[in-house]
Amino acid sequence: MNGADMGGAADPLVTGVEAAVYTVPTDRPSADGTLSWDSTTMVLVRVRGGGLEGLGWTYGPAACASVVRDLLADQVRGRPVLDVPAALAAMIRAVRNAGRPGAVGYAVSAVETALWDLKARVVGLPLYRLLGAARTGAPLYGSGGLTSYGDDVLREQLSHWVHEQGFTRVKIKIGEGWGRRERRDLERLAIAREAVGPDVELFADANGAYSDKQAIRLAGALADLDVRWLEEPVSSDDLDGLRRVRGSVPADVAAGEYGFDLTYFQRMCAAGAVDCLQADITRCGGLLEFARAATVAAAHGLELSAHCAPYLHRHAVLPLTNLRHLEWFHDHVRIETRFFDGADPPVDGVLYPDRDRPGLGLDLREADADAYRTG
Repeated sequence: MNGADMGGAADPLVTGVEAAVYTVPTDRPSADGTLSWDSTTMVLVRVRGGGLEGLGWTYGPAACASVVRDLLADQVRGRPVLDVPAALAAMIRAVRNAGRPGAVGYAVSAVETALWDLKARVVGLPLYRLLGAARTGAPLYGSGGLTSYGDDVLREQLSHWVHEQGFTRVKIKIGEGWGRRERRDLERLAIAREAVGPDVELFADANGAYSDKQAIRLAGALADLDVRWLEEPVSSDDLDGLRRVRGSVPADVAAGEYGFDLTYFQRMCAAGAVDCLQADITRCGGLLEFARAATVAAAHGLELSAHCAPYLHRHAVLPLTNLRHLEWFHDHVRIETRFFDGADPPVDGVLYPDRDRPGLGLDLREADADAYRTG
């Protein structure tokens, strides 16, 4: 690094970068249309500088931690805490030959978000105040309704969100068995509609399980149940298929959670593939790339929905003028509320930042987290 890269002499510098792996068992057997799992892995990054510590994380394989230690840490140490864009650019250059998609990009995201948390703590502000806000809270939709759930569990989960937490939007998984159980998908959607009543927006996520013609054939039944949001009816890589489904169903078609750079989001938007773009701060490269993805969406007249990891998105979504909502994903909520002080519950379906806590407003509960540490 040259002098220009290092910034002013008075700037606090990043002095430490660490990564740890935590594996948390699910609370019951878990599956969607195309995947089943019995645990969720969080890779947590801690960056230090100016006598303070910032936190960031991603949900992905344990290999993300190796990427942080082997490829990214040296790109960040010694840089000014305040110069997060320079650190992000250095990390992206460093992973050129490793390939940015997948675990490598997830690792970049975890470090970048930790740097933002540290920067906000150094300047003594909640992160949303450092960024500037367009809203006071993030509207949520309850997300779960896994295909592995029995009917009673499905009803209980949805009813809790609507009747006890004030949610006005809920989502369940469909596409069971790679789309081979259409009748069961529709039965579960009917149960969901009955559980939440006629005034709650009902969303469905197929996780890419259907073909485009299959999704279009189901359009009438979905409309009869007033399904407003159809997420990944086909693979998110099938932009032509997404566009065909979008043109044939009344529900809003959404995709983008696997986006890892701006070119991905630009291609999806330019293809006319979605009514609402999704982006995930734990995958796309962190806060800066997340905000840039929202700008790409805005340039195409689209809103953006934040995918999963609600307490990592909590501050990052507040500056967005084209935010639609934030996903309150059951699996991640369990982990984040267990691991962090400051992960306050939503109020009437809206997640608010703590105005009195700097950075992300979160502090790791060491003992609670260490019980699940695997690396």
